[in-house]
Amino acid sequence: MSVRDIRLLGDPVLRTVADPVATFDRELRRLVDDLADTMREAGGVGLAAPQLGVSLRVFTYLDDSDEVGHLINPVLGPFSEDMMDGEEGCLSLPGLAFELRRPERVLAVGQNAHGDPVTVEGSGILSRCLQHETDHLDGILFIDRLDKETKRAAMKAIREAEWANEPKPTVKVSPHPLFGRGR
Repeated sequence: MSVRDIRLLGDPVLRTVADPVATFDRELRRLVDDLADTMREAGGVGLAAPQLGVSLRVFTYLDDSDEVGHLINPVLGPFSEDMMDGEEGCLSLPGLAFELRRPERVLAVGQNAHGDPVTVEGSGILSRCLQHETDHLDGILFIDRLDKETKRAAMKAIREAEWANEPKPTVKVSPHPLFGRGR
């Protein structure tokens, strides 16, 4: 278990659709632990594997009782017709948050780190988190969902952010050809 660097906007892994997890092993459980440690250290309420540079469909989240949960290979739906407004931010866009409308409630199904089925019912902030983190697994960032005017303001704020021109991390090639995924 360790705290790892969080990838920032501009890193191609954040715009890539993550691969489904096929192998539920110690390496996957270590990834879940690293996600949880990094999320807590950064003060976030959710963190997806692509944000650590790992293109797998895994994320961690804080539930309504402030306990860390995780979901692997999540599928969302149904969504409530009731909508909520609120500020949303992202650890990959540090220090920035913008108003974003999302469904108030959502059901998420997936697996835990041992491959067992998991169902999470989210409302309010948990609903927002489940949607946000699943978007990460699909290569979508919350700024992609902003209305036109808010997105214009977001892009200006991103260009002015001190981290915007940071050099991108070097991508290391794994010595493991399948990196925890079956083909």
